[in-house]
Amino acid sequence: MPNFNYKGRNQAGSLVSGNLWGATAEAVASELAGNNIIPIDIREAIKQPDTAKREKKKGFIPGIQDYLSGTHIDITELIIFSRQMYSMNKAGIPLDKALKGIENSVDNYALKKVLQDLVSELEKGMALTDAMSKYPKYFSPLYLSLIHVGENTGRLDLAFAQVGKYLDLERDTKKQIKSATRYPIFVLVAIAVALAVITVFVIPVFAETFNQLGADLPWQTVVLINISEFTINYWYYILGFLFGSFFSFQYYVSTPAGRLKWDRKKLKLPIIGSIFERVALSRFARTFAMMMKAGVPIIQSLGVISRAVGNYYIGDHVRRMRDGISKGESLYQTAVKAEMFSPLVLQMIAVGEESGNVDELLAEVADFYDSEIEYDLKRLSSAIEPILIVFIAGMVLVLALGVFLPIWDLANAAR
Repeated sequence: MPNFNYKGRNQAGSLVSGNLWGATAEAVASELAGNNIIPIDIREAIKQPDTAKREKKKGFIPGIQDYLSGTHIDITELIIFSRQMYSMNKAGIPLDKALKGIENSVDNYALKKVLQDLVSELEKGMALTDAMSKYPKYFSPLYLSLIHVGENTGRLDLAFAQVGKYLDLERDTKKQIKSATRYPIFVLVAIAVALAVITVFVIPVFAETFNQLGADLPWQTVVLINISEFTINYWYYILGFLFGSFFSFQYYVSTPAGRLKWDRKKLKLPIIGSIFERVALSRFARTFAMMMKAGVPIIQSLGVISRAVGNYYIGDHVRRMRDGISKGESLYQTAVKAEMFSPLVLQMIAVGEESGNVDELLAEVADFYDSEIEYDLKRLSSAIEPILIVFIAGMVLVLALGVFLPIWDLANAAR
């Protein structure tokens, strides 16, 4: 969550200034208005050099780097932390004592270090949200926004309960996706290994035998032999090309323009594109419902959600919805212009806006998308299996024609 420097006038007309943490400048303006301060100028504070250096150190595969460097905190650990904080806050235990108690019970060095720093900042008089905002790698804007609302309303226990529930749903969705894609990935890896073994070890033996016999080889066999010789003689170029392509792609999708284009193309991929889209829309609806139920202003909520949906392309549409609402348009009008939702979902949003139960109906929308995601993931394997079977059959056919046709011709010639 960024830090903003502000200038404004209080009820007495005096000029005041300071800084606040907020998801957007609009969120900071709303908070100032709630404190009877009329904002004049709000600007994002310049990042400190050490923070900038830490952000620049992120490489192509930050998750693996974090894990190897001992700075990785798993989503399961964040869920357990949130549930423990909910229980301790509900029991009336002070924040610093609750954090110290959790710190003594965790084994993860990174989480233990974060908790130590949070306790230190709380003892200096800093708010919990401000202390957590120093660790954006672990606490997302959504996490911080809900905790911020919980602090202001005095219901920090409910805020941690909502965050824990949200993270639990996120973990379940990721597990379902991994479970559905495990079999196709395993088959593709097995095929790649088999092709490598055949190309490097099997085909050269047949090629040497055919050369000794001096037989005329069919074009299928010639192609296989040429591919095998090229792979054996220039394997380092092939590996260099593969690694170069991988890291170039990682760099491309790490840029804002590249990430936006890639996230847009992901939604149009056959078979799995619809799953990516429904996962992002489910995350949007559930997060929006949660933040509205917590009392977060709509404009601030959409600003946070645009970065929490996990897809830059859909996040860009959410930002347009936020801009439309800030201009006075209704939620239904902006949802129609976004062109993201089905007519059924739009109808539910319209009914919720008229009845004042937008949060409840958005939660139902999220459940609707989750049920579709579950159905799509169950039929994913059955949809991919025929493609894999055709691919394997084609590979076996090419190898059979390339290897056994010359043997068949030699047998006929011997007869």
